[in-house]
Amino acid sequence: MSTVEHETVMSVPLSPHAAGLLRRMTDPDREAGQAARQQPAELARVGDREFGVLVVAARNLPGPVNGVQHPGWAVRWAVEEALRKRQPTFTPESCAALLATLGERAAAEPYAADPRLATAALLRCDGPWPESARRSAGAIARGVLGYGRVAEPYAVAALAGLAGGLTRPVLSTLFAWSRHSFARDEFELLAKLGTTAQLLVAEVGPNQSYLCPPQLPDAWQRLAAIDEYAAFARRALGAAYARVAAIQAGELPYAADRAFGRDEVETLGRAVRIALLRDEPWLPELLRPLLLGVAVAPTSANTLPSQALLYEVARAAGDFPTPEALAALIAARGVVRHRGVPKQLDRMLKRVERGLAERSDAVLRLPDLGFDADGGCVVPVGDHQAVLTASEEVLLRWRRADGTLSATVPASVRRDHPERLKELRARVKQAREQLTALARILEAGLPAASAQPYRQWREGLAGNGLGWSVAKRLIWEFPDASGRWRAGLPDDDWRTGDPDGSGGLFRDVAGAPLPPPDPDAPIRLWHPVRAGVEEVRAWRELMTARRLRQPLRQAFREVYLLTPAEEETADHSLRFAAHIVHYRQLYALLKGRGWTIGMLGPWDGGDSAQAYRVLAGGTWRVGLHTDYLGEEGVECAGTGRVWFERTSAGAWRSSPLTEVPAELFSEAMRDVDLFVAVASIAADPYWTDGHTRYLDYWRHESRRELGSSARIRREALAGILPRTRIADRCTLTDRYLVVRGELRTYKIHLGSANILMEPDDSYLCIVPERRKTSGDLFLPFEEDRLGLILSKAFLLADDARITDPSILAQLRPR
Repeated sequence: MSTVEHETVMSVPLSPHAAGLLRRMTDPDREAGQAARQQPAELARVGDREFGVLVVAARNLPGPVNGVQHPGWAVRWAVEEALRKRQPTFTPESCAALLATLGERAAAEPYAADPRLATAALLRCDGPWPESARRSAGAIARGVLGYGRVAEPYAVAALAGLAGGLTRPVLSTLFAWSRHSFARDEFELLAKLGTTAQLLVAEVGPNQSYLCPPQLPDAWQRLAAIDEYAAFARRALGAAYARVAAIQAGELPYAADRAFGRDEVETLGRAVRIALLRDEPWLPELLRPLLLGVAVAPTSANTLPSQALLYEVARAAGDFPTPEALAALIAARGVVRHRGVPKQLDRMLKRVERGLAERSDAVLRLPDLGFDADGGCVVPVGDHQAVLTASEEVLLRWRRADGTLSATVPASVRRDHPERLKELRARVKQAREQLTALARILEAGLPAASAQPYRQWREGLAGNGLGWSVAKRLIWEFPDASGRWRAGLPDDDWRTGDPDGSGGLFRDVAGAPLPPPDPDAPIRLWHPVRAGVEEVRAWRELMTARRLRQPLRQAFREVYLLTPAEEETADHSLRFAAHIVHYRQLYALLKGRGWTIGMLGPWDGGDSAQAYRVLAGGTWRVGLHTDYLGEEGVECAGTGRVWFERTSAGAWRSSPLTEVPAELFSEAMRDVDLFVAVASIAADPYWTDGHTRYLDYWRHESRRELGSSARIRREALAGILPRTRIADRCTLTDRYLVVRGELRTYKIHLGSANILMEPDDSYLCIVPERRKTSGDLFLPFEEDRLGLILSKAFLLADDARITDPSILAQLRPR
């Protein structure tokens, strides 16, 4: 093989590096290949079309000869690893060569055939399919069908269709695995639509081969563009609702989670995704009753007709979120009686919320549930009026004859209108869940600095009664006439100050009015990372003085700026490395915050794992390295470096930290700080009881310099403590809240919340229990550790009244 700079293989000009990798897999000289075995296969330097050629060569590599492995397998492993992460491009020639290889294997080993890789190559071919590719497609389909077990029916159907048409015998074989009605209808439609539609359904299907590239970014969009398939989606979902309605009415027999077959759930999941992606106007009115119908049994049983379909719709909404789908899922969650389903749904709903944050119109279409523009709702119930109000929380009260409001339900309402009362309470619950979801959606948009036109914000979010109860407690920023971004809170009289419909006033942190932005000007949430220190401090003081608790942590949000050490390491941060954490707790936190990670454990390959979170609409992702550490019956993990990647040519590429947007960097590091702060063994008061390893780490972390979260906590305490009855007994130092009791003086670390007792700094163990600190004590933000520190402070300031023997034993001087 020539080593010229642009060597051509399968009509692809190869660079010297790609040609060298190809020779390592194809050179018959085993000794030469052995010499190259130790050289790393750097595939990042290989173009997409070159990579397609290497994929063909990797699949052609022979197996062991006399027990000796071909040295080219080192490159093949690297190619197969890369294939799961990046998109190759195939020329007609390389596509035909790959299908020929797969066809030969299907004839010899049909159980090991890979029809999904074949369909993936066809969709990634940049030219017309040659006739040889069609013949090979038929060979692959015949091999799989002849074997009798069809694990990837949509891929096989696509290959059979390309080879000569999706015939009745082929369909009958595929249906041998109990293809139910919706799946049969879909197969019949695909037979009419042709090969491209069949390939697309195979591409988006659930049966992904281990040796396949990631799903094409536009696969769903291409499928949704086929009007006939979109029409099928509406028919299928309508028929699904009819079946559920018949089950609920007792016209069809009920069996738990048997309303739909597994293949039907897959088909309906595709139908929902197509409708969500096209934003079909008919979907909301159909999806809500469908979900309510599958979420609860028609009997008193704590089961549901189709848990599988409920979860599949939630996954679909996570892929293509809409506000209406989120509201329908929240409503379904409210009626579920199965104890395990709400917890699983909550995890899925968080993914929907994060996805909605990437859509500029996401917060503008949430239903108002009957609340008026000011967040109120009055409902007649018999001779009484139910008054629902949405502000910091949603309340249901009853208007008395004298016009005052009472939380007590009138006896006549309980007696004569129990169903109406149940409906109102359900509405309150749904409104609370919807407000929580809205706050999380807005917060999820912070890393990307998501903005929307002011006109849409005013008419959608501020014009929605529930939305207004959230928007009026947040700081917003928009450009003024000079282009400078200005931050302000909506004025108390924002609604009454807009006779021209332009919206009322915003006021800056000093109370000065800001003119409303132009209708088409962008408006977004203010983030402290973009503000100066004095401005941030002023907003925090204002929130505390006005006793304004924000629906998401904004003014008191932690800020993480790039440090000189991180600029020096260039492409990774060691700020949160070398911490010892409870692994199970870390794993739960990662999942709850939308990170993906493989399990760590004492098995092959379980010694380390990388956790990832995708941000900013899929354009960035952050990574965190973790190592498994076994510890005397307690599973621990060690944290490592943090790095950032951005998408380029369909693959993730490492990025210098200096190129990461400030908001995105801060939010990602905030996540990692949360994981370390909450899961660290330093926050475990029982670690010293029976554990001998990592005690030095535990002691060091219990007293270490404050991180960003702890510094925010210190600032909040500085505003809270002067208004408490224990103010004269408390002093804030750089790291501790010092509390003077009657028996001892105590130092509560503002990071770990661990307690040291003066004068010898002996450790005081108190069970970390949330206690009520004061009847009307205002906390500017909700945080477990802030409440824990305050509860310990109130307890220790009055230590002479402590009766718990386990605490009293520790208070005695040694």
